[in-house]
Amino acid sequence: MKHDQIPAERRTFLRLALALGAAAAVHMIAADPAGTPVRPGGEPAPAAGPPSAARTGPGAYRLRPMTSETPPRFQPAAPPVRTRPFEQLPELGRDAMVLSFDDGPDPRYTPDILATLRRYDVRAMFFVCGEMAADNRDLLRAIADDGHVIGNHSWSHPLIPKLSRGGIRDELGSTSDVIEKTLGVPPLWYRAPYGAWNRNSFEIGAAMGMEPMAWTVDSLDWTTPGTDTIVRRVKRGAAPGVVVLSHDAGGNRSQSVAALRRYLPALIEKGYRPTVPRRV
Repeated sequence: MKHDQIPAERRTFLRLALALGAAAAVHMIAADPAGTPVRPGGEPAPAAGPPSAARTGPGAYRLRPMTSETPPRFQPAAPPVRTRPFEQLPELGRDAMVLSFDDGPDPRYTPDILATLRRYDVRAMFFVCGEMAADNRDLLRAIADDGHVIGNHSWSHPLIPKLSRGGIRDELGSTSDVIEKTLGVPPLWYRAPYGAWNRNSFEIGAAMGMEPMAWTVDSLDWTTPGTDTIVRRVKRGAAPGVVVLSHDAGGNRSQSVAALRRYLPALIEKGYRPTVPRRV
């Protein structure tokens, strides 16, 4: 699979230079001095399934810009390099929550998730796998056009701590290249597959201008436990600044689609404001 021919070292240097000039806009969470693999609470997510050959046309819809309580802006990663990922974003406000979806985009499920988010005028974070994004560029554009944040979830969903530095750089760099070539801007956030991080991934991600994002509430939708169970887990875990993990690919995600239609209006009725961090 051919990628951008710009040398990785030059690209890394340029992004690191930009990062060095930016002031950190968020607080660091507790550090892991050993730099060992880190997993947030909950079961690991499954590896993404093979990329679908199906492509979806660009959406005819375009949401208006955010008009209420604009969330704070986040700058690209800046030294010192983190040793643990963000698991929540309290800076977004006391009534804010973040909904996130991994492994896509998938023409079978992502459009339905977008339709529900659009219905309630809500933005979310989509951590995409490069091989899925490369096969569904129009759908990637539709996600961005609706105002959602697109993050890097590696190219092929490997277990990051088992890769060499070069392997990690290729997985993250190739995915960032697809996103940047398709949307015109590189991703600001990344999420390690299975929630498995190590020091190399933190350092390489930071050099590429990305912050590590984990989650607070795991819906465990990848286990297909039933729509009712997914809804109950999300509602039970709702709290200011939490990040909810769900999936829009990597298997049959019809339960995830149905659950979102139920818990999203319930969260809004309780006063929560699902939102996303903004890029500077």
